[in-house]
Formats: sequence, C-alpha cells, structure tokens
Amino acid sequence: MEQEQTGRCNRHRLLRQYIEGNPFLTDEQLAQILGVSIQTIRLDRSELNIPEMRERVKNMARGVYGQVRALTRQEMVGELVDLHLGREGISILQITPSMCLRKTGVASGQYLFAQANTLAVALIDAPVALTGTAKVSFKRPVFVGENVVARAYISRQKGNKYMVRVSSTVGRETVFTGKFLVFVIPEEEWRR
Repeated sequence: MEQEQTGRCNRHRLLRQYIEGNPFLTDEQLAQILGVSIQTIRLDRSELNIPEMRERVKNMARGVYGQVRALTRQEMVGELVDLHLGREGISILQITPSMCLRKTGVASGQYLFAQANTLAVALIDAPVALTGTAKVSFKRPVFVGENVVARAYISRQKGNKYMVRVSSTVGRETVFTGKFLVFVIPEEEWRR
C-alpha cells in the first residue's frame, strides 16, 4: 500500500513537470510517456486540478491576442497561445478534415505555411508588417487530428526588416521549418 502511494505521488510529480514543460501534451501522449492508461491520466489531472489540453491552451491564449498589432485574431491561422512581442511566440493548429486533401488525407501545405507566416507577422511590433520572402521546408506529411505546434523567434533585425525563423512540430517530430523576411511598412505608405 505504501509503495503504491509513493508510486502515485511520483507519477503526480512527473505529470506536473511534463505539463509545465509542454502544456500542449494530450492525455494520450502523457499516458504513453508515463506508461499508464489514459483513464489514469484523467483521474490524476482531476485530482491535481489540471485542466485538459484544450482548456490549458485556451487559458494560455487569453490576453495574448491583445498584444498583436499587425493582424486581427480572425486573420491568425492556428491558436496563438504565447507571444513575446518583438521576440518569440507559439501557436497551435489542430488539423481538421477540411484542411486535408481528399485523395490522400494529408493536410494541405497551405495551412502549415499560413500558420507559420501569420505567427511570424504577429511577432512584429508594428501596425503593418508584411512578408517579403519565405524559404520553407515540409519535413513530413501531417494528418487529421494532429496538433501542429509552431514556435517562432526573430533571429535578426535591421531597420524595417525582420528575419523570423519558425519550426513546427507534431509531438517531438519536426514537420515544417521556415525563414520569413518580414518588412514593417511605414504608416504614410499604407494609408494612401
């Protein structure tokens, strides 16, 4: 009995650590990592008052959109969950059947590109920022139900030009990378 209690306490501690390290982990992924059933993870989360992944993401997203200057929430592709304006950000895109090619069931690349591109633009602390060039690489197909986590950071800035690097993953596997050259457009130019 004591050994069982110790094991449960250790599992709870590990569960908290994994979720703090990566709040985007699903119950299925946590069950696999910890070597227990999904039901055990759900019971543990309930005991520890840890919401499910979707609720954790919503909690993180609250307030983040108010910082974005170059895009509206509706223009973002994916759910913006973390943003440090002028530095880095994270968004999550859940792949739905409508995003997939009918013939193959693979997500259309336009969604991965759009998620990365809108995240890159959202990082820029300006009312108007536009992508000038992009160099992208698709690493593997993405399928229905997968959550694509895009992480972006500004690698350098010179004048009105920003180089933004984006890496998108599913689980621990990289599925997309990109370098975006984003330009800030002065107000007098876009107000014409």
